[in-house]
Amino acid sequence: MIKTKNQYVNREISWLWFNERVLQESADKNVPLIERLRFLGIFSNNLDEFFKVRYATVKRIIDAGKSGKSVLGGEVAKDLLDEITEIVIKQQTKSLDILKNIEDELENQNIFIIRETELSESQAEFVKNYFVTKVSPQLMTIILNELTQFPTLKDTAAYLAVKMVIIGNGRSESKEKRYALIEIPKGIDRFVVLPKEGDKSYIIVLDDLIRYCLRNIFTMFDYESISAHMIKITRDAELDIDNDLSKSFIEKISSSVEHRKIGVPVRFVYDKKIGKDTLKFLKDKMNIEETDSVIPGGRYHNRRDYMGFPSLGRHDLLYEKVAPLPVKGLSLEGSLFEHIAKKDYLQYTPYHTFSYLIKFLREAALDPKVRSIKITVYRLANNSQVAASLINAVKNGKQVTVQIELQARFDERANIEYAEELQAEGVNLRFGVPGLKVHSKICVIEREEAGAIKRYGFISTGNFNESTARIYTDYTLFTAHESILKELNKVFDFFETTYKIKKYKHLIVSPHYTAKAFGKLIDQEILNARQGKEAYIKIKMNSFTSYKMVDKLYEASRKGVKIQLIVRGICCLVPGVEGMSENIEAISIVDKFLEHPRVFIFGNAGNPKVYISSADWMTRNLDYRVEVGCPIYDPDIKQELIDTFEISWKDNVKARVFGEKRDNAYRKSNKVKVRSQFALYEYYKHKLNQAEIDS
Repeated sequence: MIKTKNQYVNREISWLWFNERVLQESADKNVPLIERLRFLGIFSNNLDEFFKVRYATVKRIIDAGKSGKSVLGGEVAKDLLDEITEIVIKQQTKSLDILKNIEDELENQNIFIIRETELSESQAEFVKNYFVTKVSPQLMTIILNELTQFPTLKDTAAYLAVKMVIIGNGRSESKEKRYALIEIPKGIDRFVVLPKEGDKSYIIVLDDLIRYCLRNIFTMFDYESISAHMIKITRDAELDIDNDLSKSFIEKISSSVEHRKIGVPVRFVYDKKIGKDTLKFLKDKMNIEETDSVIPGGRYHNRRDYMGFPSLGRHDLLYEKVAPLPVKGLSLEGSLFEHIAKKDYLQYTPYHTFSYLIKFLREAALDPKVRSIKITVYRLANNSQVAASLINAVKNGKQVTVQIELQARFDERANIEYAEELQAEGVNLRFGVPGLKVHSKICVIEREEAGAIKRYGFISTGNFNESTARIYTDYTLFTAHESILKELNKVFDFFETTYKIKKYKHLIVSPHYTAKAFGKLIDQEILNARQGKEAYIKIKMNSFTSYKMVDKLYEASRKGVKIQLIVRGICCLVPGVEGMSENIEAISIVDKFLEHPRVFIFGNAGNPKVYISSADWMTRNLDYRVEVGCPIYDPDIKQELIDTFEISWKDNVKARVFGEKRDNAYRKSNKVKVRSQFALYEYYKHKLNQAEIDS
């Protein structure tokens, strides 16, 4: 491989470009207005997680006295942090401009977000009463001046930093100043809907409602002026798991999650209008240095709360709700086992209803012929029907084994609680493999039929989560293919006996085989190209950061293999460079739903090979996780996956082009407009309509 300047895009910088695409959605006037606010919330939430994880990782490299060039794609860690901070400040500034524009447009729709200084007399009375009954009982307020130790700020919270100038006879600059912190309560909606006046709707942000009631909070102080400005701390979210052999794994993870609350601060964001003296006081008390990521922001932080902006009954300002469709030929009435025994079926949420997966587990829980259920769990919904079905199965005498990943980032606490609940109900729990996360999405059910064991199961690209299934696009294959299901059993066996590395003929399994297996498939396309046969690769995934796999696609491109990539998030590959990647095109689609599936299509000289997988092409997925990729043998489902890829590839409304300019430019086309997520829904409607005509 010839080394070329700008051969790779740094993964952290690429991630920031992805978040810029989310920010683009909030600025897009074709997106319904309240949905634009929610995209602004997603942008902010993404950024919080980025600082907790990726920025914190780079900062740890610096703190260890290393350059980081070997793991950061040639970037020096200190230079990279400076570049990140510069990009983030620009994006934050842009996001504030977008927010102001959205607020102006909301006013045109008779929706007003007002500040504490704009309240009418009747609104003020409502606010005072709301504060006394709802807010004040939950308020945490700390006076800072006399404290010998500054309180530990939560990285999930926003605070109002309060300065009071006490009444006295001295000059203003020598007067006593009192400082305090008010934690914005998380148990109250951030957006308080005020009584409607005529056809006008009014909302006040909780922060401003508290500002209006500052005198109620600080009645014991005789001050001549008071001000309150927002601050926020983001902390390193890395889990530090101890090696105490006397503790169970659940105890270790639980302890680590608790310790995360006092992780090292990696970002300090403040209202840029805060007084210099207040800012200095806070930074001195918190030991924040200029070398840390100190970012000036707007009046409101934790703008992730915009994801929950109230709809106000304005359905015209929201995406139209579309009912998920049934899977062609697969009825929710009667037995799913009977259908799946005859052929494979593909569920593609949210275009299809997630109810099939729940129905499958419910049926297994009640069916007297079912002997056992094995399933992996990474992220579950609140009040999960999946968990309830598994508990129901145990109560009906089934042997239920659940491999639950306690280190699913930011879901550790929820998974610990589910693990304790499942364990208490008699579920056989497994906690993975030391040093590996279990990210595979698989299930095997064993059923006694005619004196023998018959297996059924599913393999998915996404989590078994009813909530995310409404907004994440993911494939789930339901199958009774005996060879595939026997190999899925081998994966579950690996959780029991980790020292035994299994062999697989059908599945592509990390950490032992994924990179090698996909490498062989790419090599076959290279050979086909050399022989003048049809040679192409089409891939859709979330992130692409493995330099090993990037180099492999560069090699294929140079040998004439045509490559199409749809990558939602990070993409370290640079497409379209002569002599390196001229045969590679790459796009990203950000739209109403979160693009989450992983599908891999190899031309194979006219007889395509198609796989779905839980694994992106990231080093962690290839080498440090248990992942499962599954071949698609059913010709109809294989064609369906190819069709859905092609529809996504034709997107010329929400597709952005990856290129050397790295400017998130929308794909431009004079052809008929194709908005792939809308077109996919129509594709599945057409399949159902055609089935009715054929019947």
